[in-house]
Amino acid sequence: MIENNLYYKSTRGAEKKFLSASAIIKGIADDGGLFVPETIPFFNTDLNKLKNLDYKELSYFIMKDFFSDYHQEELKHCINQAYDNKFDTPLIAPLIPKMGVYFLELFHGPTLAFKDMALSILPHLLTKAIKKLELKQEIVILTATSGDTGKAALEGFVGVKGTKIIVFFPEKGVSEIQKRQMLTQEGENVVVIAVKGNFDDAQKGVKEIFEAPDFNKRMNKKGYLFSSANSINIGRLIPQIVYYFYAYLHLYKAGEIRTNEKINIVVPTGNFGNILAAYTAKEMGLPINKLICASNENKVLTDFFNTGIYDRRRELVATISPSMDILISSNLERLLWIINDKENKMVKTLMNSLNEKGYYKINSEAKKKLHCFYGEFASQDESRQRIKEVFEESKYLLDPHTAVGYAVYKKYINETRDRTKTVIAATASPFKFTKSVMESLDNRYKEFNDFELVDKMSDLAQIPIPPTIRNIEKRSIRHKMIWGKEEIGVRLAEILNL
Repeated sequence: MIENNLYYKSTRGAEKKFLSASAIIKGIADDGGLFVPETIPFFNTDLNKLKNLDYKELSYFIMKDFFSDYHQEELKHCINQAYDNKFDTPLIAPLIPKMGVYFLELFHGPTLAFKDMALSILPHLLTKAIKKLELKQEIVILTATSGDTGKAALEGFVGVKGTKIIVFFPEKGVSEIQKRQMLTQEGENVVVIAVKGNFDDAQKGVKEIFEAPDFNKRMNKKGYLFSSANSINIGRLIPQIVYYFYAYLHLYKAGEIRTNEKINIVVPTGNFGNILAAYTAKEMGLPINKLICASNENKVLTDFFNTGIYDRRRELVATISPSMDILISSNLERLLWIINDKENKMVKTLMNSLNEKGYYKINSEAKKKLHCFYGEFASQDESRQRIKEVFEESKYLLDPHTAVGYAVYKKYINETRDRTKTVIAATASPFKFTKSVMESLDNRYKEFNDFELVDKMSDLAQIPIPPTIRNIEKRSIRHKMIWGKEEIGVRLAEILNL
């Protein structure tokens, strides 16, 4: 093995180690586990040396130790290609003070959601990895989405040579604008499929294909290789760490916090990737006090943090924050690995229990290690109230997911009286959820559809309509396939001519 390189291994027991390029291409380990770094790099650099770095420079500083097998010029090329003028602000992720907190706007990329922050760089990391490993196969990227990952992945991989991307989304589980963003996607190497079911059904179908030996043999014979653009891919997760450092340094540079002063971070989450990135930042040395995990009514994570029991045996609730309508939070497996002392067999046992029984329970020692998390949920009514409250008081418009985060933050304050300065991850633009947002402000908007409300939202909030969704309702629908959840494997084999 090469010295001074960071290696990745599976959460579930496979002893084989991989450099980051191989882990990024594989997406998921052969035993079904997720790739985790053997160690987390720790940064004790003086903040004064970092505070003036722009987003690209900070990205390189954070990522270089995680992607240690990428040469400096390779990684810098990936970063420069990712964080360019496809974002509508040179800041990439502005920090906006409102209502006594700081909203970290992660939606300034081409698809108006935080997934752009990582999916803008993943295609470049992947194509560099293919060249580094001298692979000849075509990479087939399978991605299940609860709304935002799908469009961001399509946007990132469209036209990328040597790749084909196939996105699955729940037919009735996304907003009309999210759906139209995906169904109108152009590109010869992209396929979009609606699934009759919810996000968990789509995600389960994709993971089963990754883990099916016979399917993979047929893929290899055909010259294909699977990968993933979901946050189960380490190439998605690591870039998300950067914006938490960026937010902290922004506050430090502005004099809002003192040297090493701790902050709280609130993350509305479903699949647990975004808040896991914040947790990793904390493990790396970023001064974070509390990680506030905000759920909607699908509150499996809230229950887990409060009881130590993860139980998916409940009905999925379709809410106004559809990207969080998830009962199986895949990235939680990486946290399980950490709090169980990196004991692969224990993680495998827990995940087998979840798969076979629908739940698992962690032991008391593992639960003690969750003390830096606070888990709570917000109902749809509470989220609507917070959208209305924030707009009336500050003229700042929250999307329904960020509203969940703000609502849970208010509960945390009422419960703890903690006055630590707080950053809330603003995960999507309100323009992606016009109907939910506008109806939260005033019932009179109920008579209009999602697309009609784009103009009305722009007029009301005095925000320009993002070019990527202007007149989106007039674009041609290019993808019309609707599959049953039980036929994903068979139909996918037909598409790939296996």
